[in-house]
Amino acid sequence: MALTDTAIKAAKPASKAFKLSDEKGLYLLVHSNGSKYWRFDYRFEAKRQTLAIGVYPDTGLKEARAKRDDARKQIADGTNPAELRKTEKYTVTEKRREEAEADMIERLIQAGEPLPGSFEAVALEWFAKQESGWAASHSSKIMNRLRSDVFPYMGRTPIDDVTAPEVLRVLERIEERGTTDTAHRAKQNIGQVMRYAIATGRAKYDPVPSLRGALAPNKKNHFAAVTEPAQIAPILRIMAGYRGSPITRAALTIAPCVFVRIGELRQMQWADIDFEVCEWRYTASKTAQDHIVPLARQVIEALRELQPLTGHSRYVFTGARTDTRPMSENTVNAALKRLGIDTQTELTGHGFRAMARTVLEEVHGFRPVNRPGI
Repeated sequence: MALTDTAIKAAKPASKAFKLSDEKGLYLLVHSNGSKYWRFDYRFEAKRQTLAIGVYPDTGLKEARAKRDDARKQIADGTNPAELRKTEKYTVTEKRREEAEADMIERLIQAGEPLPGSFEAVALEWFAKQESGWAASHSSKIMNRLRSDVFPYMGRTPIDDVTAPEVLRVLERIEERGTTDTAHRAKQNIGQVMRYAIATGRAKYDPVPSLRGALAPNKKNHFAAVTEPAQIAPILRIMAGYRGSPITRAALTIAPCVFVRIGELRQMQWADIDFEVCEWRYTASKTAQDHIVPLARQVIEALRELQPLTGHSRYVFTGARTDTRPMSENTVNAALKRLGIDTQTELTGHGFRAMARTVLEEVHGFRPVNRPGI
């Protein structure tokens, strides 16, 4: 017997759930708490199955019958309505998930934040782990390189989807500016990020080794240096006439006498100087090798004159703005320019080592040999 709205409304809950049957497998399941659910029993491939139709009174008798009839048509067409329902629910859920992801990505892009799992996100994580072991100037150069030349073009790429052709396109953009050295350095940084991604289980391979030979080779730019022995004394006399900061003047006095990289000179620390044996002992940051530098009489004199000014600080050559940091990379070059020395063609702060090599080889017949610690 078919159900009526009157019979449904009159149905009262009992101690146990019971069914109010309609026709063709449709029935209303009345629970002990008074809630009422539409169900449709059917057989598909010789198995009894049940399909949830809706909740009464949100779904009325007429609508419940219409849904039952739709299900019967699906069965007649060879489709299991319960399985179809699962597929539709999955599709809706998947669509909502995709929409939520799209919204999240849009918000991150608008905020300028890296996308989860992207090359940029992993690169920033790698950078944060490495930064404490680098000099501030070195870490700044790496981050500027990534933000300017790499992230805008491949930052959003999922880390596991990074390919050799994509990396090459990024590097060729840099190369086209005529900055081949920067392209090679960017390539090195990308490789470091990819290896970190592999180690942390977020990428399967590093495409960078595949790019060997794909970039133009680096042109070695030699720093300007005085390589004619006869020109050394005149330029040293010019440097001796510097009347600027006494700290910079001391650096100009000492630099030609110690044959070290200018970056190592500006990092010189008072604790590393032994005035009794006239030696400077330090560990080179670039090679992690211990060095022993003998200090000539005039170097010791220059250091003693400087000690009242910077002896309270960690560094011998303190910065212009703070005595907790060493002088900047460009201080010596700026002083040379102020003296009228062309740092592009005559002498740069990095050229003192080449100048020393010239004197040792051509004047004294001594060919320096690179040995650890010397």
